[in-house]
Amino acid sequence: MIKNLTGKEADAALGRANITVNKNSVPNDPKSPFVTSGIRIGSPAVTRRGFKEAEVKELAGWMCDVLDNINDEAVIERVKAKVLDICARFPVYA
Repeated sequence: MIKNLTGKEADAALGRANITVNKNSVPNDPKSPFVTSGIRIGSPAVTRRGFKEAEVKELAGWMCDVLDNINDEAVIERVKAKVLDICARFPVYA
């Protein structure tokens, strides 16, 4: 379980694994707009590549791996390799 993780921290950690999200405020967010409590995932980015349900589930699992191990560079590098592989299999312009 993730505790006290800000949107800014999640955005940075996922970015190190080549997963692009945006830190985003949530309703009644107690945190500053420069920090935030949430993140936003751009669904057009995954659909543009042709990801289907299976690939999105896989990506969500990788995101959880990174966020559960935010300071573990080995996990982040392992996820990054998987992200690069899936992006090669599903290029933006095929």
